[in-house]
Amino acid sequence: HGFDITDKTTYHLMTQVEFGTVQHCPYTTIINCIANTDTYDQDREKHWDVNYKGVADLVDFCNHWKIKLVHGSTDYLYSNSKSNASEECIPVHCENWYGYTKLLSDGHVQLKSDNHLIVRCTHKSTPFAHDQAWIDQIGNFDYVDNIAELLIQLINNSCSGVYNVGTGIKSMFNLATNTRTGVKPSLKPLHVPANVTMNITKLTNIINNK
Repeated sequence: HGFDITDKTTYHLMTQVEFGTVQHCPYTTIINCIANTDTYDQDREKHWDVNYKGVADLVDFCNHWKIKLVHGSTDYLYSNSKSNASEECIPVHCENWYGYTKLLSDGHVQLKSDNHLIVRCTHKSTPFAHDQAWIDQIGNFDYVDNIAELLIQLINNSCSGVYNVGTGIKSMFNLATNTRTGVKPSLKPLHVPANVTMNITKLTNIINNK
């Protein structure tokens, strides 16, 4: 609807404007689902402008209007890191501009945002969209409706900080066959991480009201 995260002059579309003067912003929470997810594209500027610079501008906007920022991050931050990584583990560069700029934006949100929730996850469309699925990549990924439900619970519980969001560990092939028959098993390309598992104890404690 005309909003462009790379152009902060379009942010006025999220505010109420009367006679050319901004009166107030009607929102208390903004969920940032925008990202350049062309994971292995080598165009640095495309990733930088959307995944980092745009997020930095959005942080300033939210701070100004006292809005909570819910920022969608990624489990790819843990690529080549330890298995079952927790929120406190040091993310390792996953050797592409996507992971690097997402890591930078996470750090910027943590440092500069007055009120934020960072959710690290991977979600897939349902049913699974492809004819083949990798048997040698494992993670906590799930379908978008399941991830969205977990996100809603975190927001309703007024959670802040960083949360790994996902469900039980599974292969991409296991996930695919949950919603689609006839999917063929395949092996991932060498440049794709084999293990993006996360420790989701922090999440499950909230969900289980511990």
